[in-house]
Amino acid sequence: MVYFPDGVGGDHFEEKVFKGPLGRITRDALDYLNRNYLKEGVTKHSDRPQAERFWNFPLSAIEEAVVNAVYHRSYEIREPIEIRIDDQELVVLSFPGPDRSIRLQDLQAGKAVSRRYRNRRIGEFLKELDLTEGRSTGVPKILRVMKSNGSPEPVFETDDERSYFLIRLPVHEGFSVDTEAVVNATPEVPEQVGTKSGLSKEQVSLLQLCVEETPVMHLMQATGRSNRTKFREAVLNPLLDLRLIEMTQPDSPRSPTQKYRLTDLGRQVLATKDTHQ
Repeated sequence: MVYFPDGVGGDHFEEKVFKGPLGRITRDALDYLNRNYLKEGVTKHSDRPQAERFWNFPLSAIEEAVVNAVYHRSYEIREPIEIRIDDQELVVLSFPGPDRSIRLQDLQAGKAVSRRYRNRRIGEFLKELDLTEGRSTGVPKILRVMKSNGSPEPVFETDDERSYFLIRLPVHEGFSVDTEAVVNATPEVPEQVGTKSGLSKEQVSLLQLCVEETPVMHLMQATGRSNRTKFREAVLNPLLDLRLIEMTQPDSPRSPTQKYRLTDLGRQVLATKDTHQ
């Protein structure tokens, strides 16, 4: 991951390399990017009371772009996945490009469906970590999320040889130098956390328990749950999806010694809840 504070042609850049098991580096890269480079903008309008809120780059679109790169890259090619950020765009580059059965025009329209998957086992692994659905839904979601955020359309690029695949996420126009926006540097909290209903009391209790590493059976007992499947679907998985908690063994999701703990984002959200109680 490389950040160019003065633009790509500038003299300064910040670089961060992620190493380790596949699931861990994917989550670590997304968490690091969220903490350091995502910003919320607020534009106030004189003709209406509601302010417009938006992100320089929406987290959900970045997640889909990064997971797509992890899923579809060739692990026979030594070139790493690259994430480049500057004041104009966020770029995700991976090797090689999409399968030749996929037309670039269909990708740009969100209608592409792959006839084959390059890494089925990795896809199944990412499904277990709830990082992908594996149903060619990634690109349509990127298009939808960028539109919902008010961002320009993303751009998908490759060459005739399909040697690379590049996803460009343009910055929201509210962060251009010509637009006055109040910037909030708080990491993005996914939309579900910010709704009026917010987290349930049960989920807040679970966050409090996860201040320390805690196994799933202790979490169930503390919240009065007995059905593990329903507990995962209704309470645990939503908090994992929101990146408020994480597994201590992300590469072995079914491990009998698996435990759960707060993420940095979860600590921020819990601190906010505690402040308002």
